[in-house]
Amino acid sequence: MRLAEHEARARLESHDHGILCTVHAERGVDAVPVAYAVDDDGYLGVPVDLVKPKASLRLQRERNLEADPRATLLAEHWDRGDWSRLWWVRAELRWPGDTGASRAADLATRLAGRYPQYQDQPFARVLVLQIVGVTGWAAADR
Repeated sequence: MRLAEHEARARLESHDHGILCTVHAERGVDAVPVAYAVDDDGYLGVPVDLVKPKASLRLQRERNLEADPRATLLAEHWDRGDWSRLWWVRAELRWPGDTGASRAADLATRLAGRYPQYQDQPFARVLVLQIVGVTGWAAADR
């Protein structure tokens, strides 16, 4: 069953992780699992953290967004034993470039409140993406 936009947004906001898809010029879709937080104005923050090991703090997803500002975040719930509980939400995103330090700071605070590993805000930066559309599907009502 197709989710109403308000229900899709509610599931997106309450879920704890998703798959961020950006566009790589040569490979096409570049998909990576991410933690995220959503603010009240329809922006989504993805941390570039100092917690997990990385080859560089200049991530491919950032280079992809600089070349093509479109992105998608897929959040989903899978229950192997009960398919009546399956659902997914897809958020269409745009990277607006610099949105200002206050929005990134607010999203950093939200990330710190959602994830114990981020309570000290160990971020090199927070990628800020604008939500431009949300769709979803669920096997059944909650």
